[in-house]
Amino acid sequence: MDYRKIGETYYIRLDRDDEVIGNILEVCRRESIPSAVFSGIGGCKSAELQVFIPETGEFETEQLEGMLELVTLNGNVVRDDAGQLFHHTHALFTFKKDGQHGMAGGHLKSTTVLYTAEIELRPTVGGAIGRKYDPETGTGFWNFK
Repeated sequence: MDYRKIGETYYIRLDRDDEVIGNILEVCRRESIPSAVFSGIGGCKSAELQVFIPETGEFETEQLEGMLELVTLNGNVVRDDAGQLFHHTHALFTFKKDGQHGMAGGHLKSTTVLYTAEIELRPTVGGAIGRKYDPETGTGFWNFK
């Protein structure tokens, strides 16, 4: 991983075998970024996607492997009251399987780079967004203080 700050924005280049979410959170830790939004594209080799099922209150998980074009990555990073970083990320991948082109997307738990990923990380300016826990879904939502 390599990154640069230009203006108020961080540009992150991830390399082969880098895990995307962990590295975005690492940049936030290193740079003391309490909250941010990010987007990106790239080529990945594995991804763990989830979708929340309201009827069961659980996430269903799908594991993807192979050449995965990361068509779009959108997410945010926030801190809870204890200072722990959390991400909420959605992604869409295209791939070829059994001679057919396919797509899969949803909540991204993790993805590992095959060739490269390019991420734009935009910290909030003039304040920070926190996180509040939602017991109904077992997840957290933005908390404006």
